[in-house]
Amino acid sequence: METIIIIVFIVGYLAITMEHNLKIDKLIPALAMMAILWAIIALTHMDVFEVNTALKELEPTHIDEILLHHLGKTAEILVFLLGAMTIVEIIDYFDGFATIKGYIKTRSKRKLLWLFSILAFVLSAIIDNLTATIVLVTILQKVIRDREVRLWFAGLIIIAANAGGAWSPIGDVTTTMLWIGNKVTAPLLVEHVLIPSIVCMVVPVLLASRFKAFSGNISDELDSEEDSKSKFGSIMLYLGLGAIVFVPFFKTITHLPPYVGMMLSLAVVATFAEIYSSSKFSLSAVDGDDHDTVGHHSPVHASLSKIELPSILFFLGILLAVAALESLGMLFHFAESLESNLPMLGTESEGELVSDLVVLILGVGSAVIDNVPLVAASMGMFSVPIDDPVWHFIAYSAGTGGSMLIIGSAAGVVAMGMEKIDFFWYLKKIAWLAFVGFMSGAVVFGLLRNLVLDA
Repeated sequence: METIIIIVFIVGYLAITMEHNLKIDKLIPALAMMAILWAIIALTHMDVFEVNTALKELEPTHIDEILLHHLGKTAEILVFLLGAMTIVEIIDYFDGFATIKGYIKTRSKRKLLWLFSILAFVLSAIIDNLTATIVLVTILQKVIRDREVRLWFAGLIIIAANAGGAWSPIGDVTTTMLWIGNKVTAPLLVEHVLIPSIVCMVVPVLLASRFKAFSGNISDELDSEEDSKSKFGSIMLYLGLGAIVFVPFFKTITHLPPYVGMMLSLAVVATFAEIYSSSKFSLSAVDGDDHDTVGHHSPVHASLSKIELPSILFFLGILLAVAALESLGMLFHFAESLESNLPMLGTESEGELVSDLVVLILGVGSAVIDNVPLVAASMGMFSVPIDDPVWHFIAYSAGTGGSMLIIGSAAGVVAMGMEKIDFFWYLKKIAWLAFVGFMSGAVVFGLLRNLVLDA
């Protein structure tokens, strides 16, 4: 039966990776694969196990118990993401991101490149790389009229946004998974991954800044015709970003799961949103917008209606599908075979033994295959302790490796849609920059890790 399980998983996985060719949303094969895998386990009465990470062994359990266990772990991630998405939509409801456009004063293409790259790096660490890309490409369209130049900017924004999301526990769904799954802690994740991520962003931008596309100035194109639609836009921007940043501190102080802090942050932001929306000045210029839903002006209801629910359902399906393989002990045995067959790479600990080669392959693979199931699988494979270097390297590789192909990350896919970027144009012009940045950051990560161990 294990062969059938593997076949179902591979077929479902292929359907997910080929969603653009098949013209179906990836949530459909993800949910179908999850349900079929658990149905096979239940109908054939296959033995299920829970991984004891302390003893590094499998412990028999009942299907109801293990399914409830995995559902609980998955729900923690999904509720956290729902809260973060809602806060971002509330900020957008008040047109808070228009505040960022006010900081753009320069007309030098080279300076604009660095400005947009730094903004993408910082914003993605707070509001996630997907949302940061949407915000910055939208601003980019108002600042630069030349589409060819804008494509170059968009390509570098993708690299910077993915690099920025890798070092923050709230910057990318994969780092959020590792954080909520107690594989990494926020302070040590930032400490070990921040500098490699900066290198991953700086090296491509430094190389690209020498290109002809970024020489000279843009013409008088800075568009100032659109101001914030609400006078509370800047307040909601700072309040919303501050509320999201507050979550890791809440977890550190209370030791409660991150979604609890996110729900508190959402409650605070939503309270101010309701207060401001009731003001007669707050929505003075929303003519034709869809903020008025079902006869009321609730910003919370309007924001909830815009959440990417298909993404939430996709995460539910893929995480529980990987959990099925983990419950059968497949990932555990695969990890054991890796450790026994891989040659020593000049390191001593178990985490370093597998990280140098396997995690680099995972990073490159995340450009072709969705990084969520890759990270979910790695969490079930490796039984190394919390904050082991292998987890930090997985966070870096899975977060930044997707930049090598435009379809390799959520940021790339959304930029592709917004700017109609051609797959092969990106492959020719941007992919090598992303690869150089990825490898540069990986080398720096290894050097820093060895310095820490030597100390």
